[in-house]
Amino acid sequence: MSLRLPLFPLGTVLLPGLVLPLHVFEERYRRLVSELLALPPDERRFGVVAIRSGHEVGAGGARALHEIGCVATVHDVETYDDGRVDLTTTGTTRFRLRSVDDALPYLTGEVELLPELPGEHATAAAAAVPAAFAAYTGALADAGGDRIEVPELPADPLVLGYLIAATLALDLDERQALLAEPDGASRLRTELRLLRRETALLEALSCVPAPGLGAGPASPN
Repeated sequence: MSLRLPLFPLGTVLLPGLVLPLHVFEERYRRLVSELLALPPDERRFGVVAIRSGHEVGAGGARALHEIGCVATVHDVETYDDGRVDLTTTGTTRFRLRSVDDALPYLTGEVELLPELPGEHATAAAAAVPAAFAAYTGALADAGGDRIEVPELPADPLVLGYLIAATLALDLDERQALLAEPDGASRLRTELRLLRRETALLEALSCVPAPGLGAGPASPN
């Protein structure tokens, strides 16, 4: 399915199911929000796409965009007297960006909505994730980071894949690659490799001696 969406280029990756708060202050995006609010509530949506090169703020700041993005649906809106707006949005559906139009103050794009497919052996891939995730969060806490509290990992391979993608400490390109995976099973298999890689790095970090350990004179006590 293809449709035209207003675009909001960001220096982050929006994933389906993830809540994204936005503080809107540029005039072009204030106009975008104003036009969205004129629509029925169930039509207030726009496309979030990660910036490949450039930056968020300023005309022409985003010079190149990633191909795969995510539709953001607006839930809550708070406006200020000076025109600034706070939005609470949620990622819903992935899309492939087919073309970009800069005729308006903000970008719009012709997008193709992408289906969410579980993929081959998705259930088996999902079954291997909880143990790897527990090892990762344990290693993160041992290395001095915050322990990630997840009440219960979902069994649905698609929901699980996006939850892990949102939780893992990754750079933009790696998180973008997870968003772009063709199906849930592929995403989970990639995440298993990333979880094991990050766990090994964290375990190695926690074994590194503190700087200067043993450098001073021996204590007689």
